[in-house]
Amino acid sequence: MVSRKLMASWALFDFCLLAAGGISVAFSIIWRKPDVLMNMIISPNDLNSGLALGIILLITFVISIGAVVQRNHITVGFVILNWVLVVDALAITIIGTMDWFYTLRERENFHQEWLKATQNTRVALQDQLRCCGYFFTNESVELGGSYCTNQAFVSGLNVTADACVGPITAKADYTLNNIFTVVYGFMALASMCVIKKRQEDERFKKIDAKRGGRGFV
Repeated sequence: MVSRKLMASWALFDFCLLAAGGISVAFSIIWRKPDVLMNMIISPNDLNSGLALGIILLITFVISIGAVVQRNHITVGFVILNWVLVVDALAITIIGTMDWFYTLRERENFHQEWLKATQNTRVALQDQLRCCGYFFTNESVELGGSYCTNQAFVSGLNVTADACVGPITAKADYTLNNIFTVVYGFMALASMCVIKKRQEDERFKKIDAKRGGRGFV
């Protein structure tokens, strides 16, 4: 029989795989709620990528269950699972790296998002973050709302310290850095799963070899 220790390790990593898929799907749905700041930081494409990744991980979990319930001498399921985990790792690497690259120029990237935003969106951001304009309070500012009410008020602010670039990128830093850290964590999990699956595969082969290559339950 396969050792209990090995099966316990496999079960732990498989549960983590399920949890990773569930977390990815859950946050991809939760972060779609109306939130003017989060909607600027995380685009629909980001959410769709996260949802796709979560679904892939959940499918991998289902494949892993199918592999482990096979008769002990049949290892083709684990071979398929190993390749699926390699695909998972590639997908995670691509998504995580794209996220990381975006953070390298986030001040400029979010400036473009600010310029593309509607007047109402910019007013809502200024009210939420209590700032005016993007790089400077006298640049791309939207008068109105509850904070940047008029030009006289805006003129009395610190030109750089009271601009919105600081609070926007601070929130973006926290959110995006956590996202790609977690995504890379999923990759480490996928790699560990590959190792455990290969160990189990080899275990099955050795047991089968000791029995002369005959199938057993």
